Amino acid sequence: MVYILLAPGFEEAEALVPADLLRRAGIRTALVSLNGETVTGSHNITVSADMTLDKVDLSNGEMVVLPGGGVGVQNLGLEPAVAALVRQAAASGLPVAAICAAPTLLGEWGLLEGKQAVCYPGMEGQLTGAQTRMEQRFVADGKIITGRAAGSAFDFGLALVEALAGLDEAEKVRHAIHY
Repeated sequence: MVYILLAPGFEEAEALVPADLLRRAGIRTALVSLNGETVTGSHNITVSADMTLDKVDLSNGEMVVLPGGGVGVQNLGLEPAVAALVRQAAASGLPVAAICAAPTLLGEWGLLEGKQAVCYPGMEGQLTGAQTRMEQRFVADGKIITGRAAGSAFDFGLALVEALAGLDEAEKVRHAIHY
């Protein structure tokens, strides 16, 4: 299961485009709220969550994904259970992905040391321990995948599909959506 964590103020495109692409590839994907049945994003789009954070089971996990959105990332960062979950996922060898402002949390939590990463332009200084690759739309470095911004959501989402199901499956999805 891929767990996409949604906090109030999340960037809708950065969560929903990857979720859509993963599901098109047949990869089980859950939209996870910090609490409650719905979460409202940064552009006032309310999404029904598949589960709440307390129901996440990393023993069934394939990946944890953090979408961006300034307020959403702040809210993710304020929840100690999110940091614990992401650190546990990384420690157990699960891929961890973050886009836009969210890679700054990975830096804060010590997960970018020696890694190449990208984030929302202007936030590079917050990618603690990382080598930035701001000319790229996404960067996959081992089990860490980072994306630049909402405009990179399709590239980022396809990188997630490739990481979990291989290049052939990612290309099938790319072709099916005419991207």
